[in-house]
Amino acid sequence: MLTAKKVERLKAAGRYHDGHGLHLQVRHAGNKSWLLRYERDGRERWLGLGPVHVVTLKQARERARAAKLLLLDGIDPIDHRKEQRAAQAAARVKRTTFGECVNTFLPFKRPEWKNEKHAKQWEMCLRVYARPLHGISPADIDLAMVAKTLEPIWNKIPETASRTRQRIEAVLDHWSAKNEIHGYRNPAAWERLKHVLPSPSKIKEDRHHAALPYREVPGFMTALRAREGTAARALEFAILTAGRTNEIIGAQWGEIDLAAGTWTVPPARMKSGRRHRVPLSTRAIELLQALPTEDRNGFIFVGPRAGSGLSNMSLTAVLRRMGYGHVTTHGFRSSFRDWCAEETNFPREIAEFALAHVVGDKSEAAYWRADVLRKRKQLAEAWSRYCGSPAAAAVPGKVVVPIRL
Repeated sequence: MLTAKKVERLKAAGRYHDGHGLHLQVRHAGNKSWLLRYERDGRERWLGLGPVHVVTLKQARERARAAKLLLLDGIDPIDHRKEQRAAQAAARVKRTTFGECVNTFLPFKRPEWKNEKHAKQWEMCLRVYARPLHGISPADIDLAMVAKTLEPIWNKIPETASRTRQRIEAVLDHWSAKNEIHGYRNPAAWERLKHVLPSPSKIKEDRHHAALPYREVPGFMTALRAREGTAARALEFAILTAGRTNEIIGAQWGEIDLAAGTWTVPPARMKSGRRHRVPLSTRAIELLQALPTEDRNGFIFVGPRAGSGLSNMSLTAVLRRMGYGHVTTHGFRSSFRDWCAEETNFPREIAEFALAHVVGDKSEAAYWRADVLRKRKQLAEAWSRYCGSPAAAAVPGKVVVPIRL
């Protein structure tokens, strides 16, 4: 049998028997631990009872005795320990709320987002629209809870609701993977929710950004050009270039080549994630040249605070002040596309590339990317002339703009 002094003196590697299956395992002088050897269903097993610097000889004997009592009751001590640990882990998982999972998920996901706007969209979906789930453990979230959370916005703002569903699903997948929950069926997966919520694509079929009919654009542009202010010029530039709000308010002088008459939007601000080169019409160039010149290293359309651009709502505010609150900035892209189709003989692909849309398959897209800038420049000039001609709005029928390619 071992004694406390002998346990302290032993330094040679090996296993030293204390009796009744209890062993002292020595790997080296600084690494000693207790093991209990037993047999279960004809198989030898070794149960760790703890390191010597934590568990004394007396405590090791008590632990060994407790394990043997389990064996007498037909319970394997190693399996019993695993079950206890699994139960403790499950209890910890159960105490975690969906809101806490969101707090850990967002920093984990942030490196994948291409800009701050994207990050804010994720936060809005998970912190605002998914708030009803925040106080619930992910383990308790079921299909009915997810559906109830999404129903208030599903028909009202279907695109945002669909993204919220995808982001709830991502948080729950992240939680289940981190906690090694095998066989987890995510209640936010569309394969399950499609049986209780209508398809977002069907809801969105007739939903478009409110657009001004293209015949009314020239009259609107006349009123817009009479207004002063950076936001008014930004809105005019957005209409002339058929750009998205995010592309316009983030535009930097370093992206502009006035000599070449182009504006190159970096991938980070493009919905497609690809660089987009925009040919500028004569009017667009004049607009840029008329802007303040004290800082040509920062934002083109400077916001109220130094070093900042305009906010997302700045262009919408101009529309509201002009009495066009029923129209969206994005809708002017639709006005432009309708005008291209109804009033010009420019190829469809030219108009689609002007809107930074994907055209055809990869080989076709590669061809068009290499060959459209000159043609899009002609389209930009034609659109600018149309926008600057109020009389065009009153001409009935189609006014075909001739092009020479």
